[in-house]
Amino acid sequence: MRNGTVITEFILLGFPVIQGLQTPLFIAILLIYILTLTGNGLIIAIVWAVPRLQIPMYFFLCNLSFLEIWYTTTVIPKLLETFVVARTVICISCCLLQAFFHFFLGTTEFFILTIMSFDRYLAICKPLHYPTIMTSKLCLQLALSSWVVGFTTVFCQMMLLSQLPFCGNNVINHFYCDVGPILKAACIDTSILELLGVLATVLVIPGSLLFNMISYIYILFTVLQIPSATGCQKTFSTCASYLTVVCLLYGAILFMYLRPTAHSSFKINKVMSVLNTILTPLLNPFIYTIRNKEVKGALRKAMTCPKTGHAK
Repeated sequence: MRNGTVITEFILLGFPVIQGLQTPLFIAILLIYILTLTGNGLIIAIVWAVPRLQIPMYFFLCNLSFLEIWYTTTVIPKLLETFVVARTVICISCCLLQAFFHFFLGTTEFFILTIMSFDRYLAICKPLHYPTIMTSKLCLQLALSSWVVGFTTVFCQMMLLSQLPFCGNNVINHFYCDVGPILKAACIDTSILELLGVLATVLVIPGSLLFNMISYIYILFTVLQIPSATGCQKTFSTCASYLTVVCLLYGAILFMYLRPTAHSSFKINKVMSVLNTILTPLLNPFIYTIRNKEVKGALRKAMTCPKTGHAK
């Protein structure tokens, strides 16, 4: 056991190198947060309000949007605090709770995206069997399994982490409570917890990425075999939004966690964390609606209906 004063709180550094830009960054990130909540909330509202959108594809999209709302909410309020106070303090219990929800929701997102790729695979590669396979019951089971497995995977590790005594350096060089700095503040050897974390990361990230790649490879081959150029373009356009989100998410995560330790940098990791935790949730609603005529049509109709009713 390491000698040191037992600590009861952590200090989040945020972005200390951007002195003088706190106010513009606070306003920009607050606007991003509001847009993220509005965009993802709008997708959920439209899908539940329009009967023709209540199909498996949009059911899983609603799950993703709901997840993104809470994923950003676990991080952004505390990040905004780092711009307005000189010393951002968070108690150990709050820090562990933030880390739990951050990684629980992040892990669940990988599973949701994997299910969405499986749904597109069935719809495009097995169109005749799709209605009988992807039933409402199966959709609910798949979505619920994603949330339960994501919760269980992270909860078990967080329970072990919460039992650790903390002493010494309580400064976290990040804008949220990441597990790495928390482990470094522990008074005892954390090798077992680190090993469990690596195993979970390897199973979840490369495992789900492999499943996504296989699904989209099959989809690509099927799309290329469509004789009609219009049909080929329409089908590919439907999957383009999914591929964009998958590339953004996995690209940032793989860059952060699979680089050699010698080349790792807190500054680079924080920048990639901004992409992963702030920008991606903001872009998702726009990515999914830009190429989606059904969602755009429903949104346009919802916006014009009040005007028509007022005119009457």
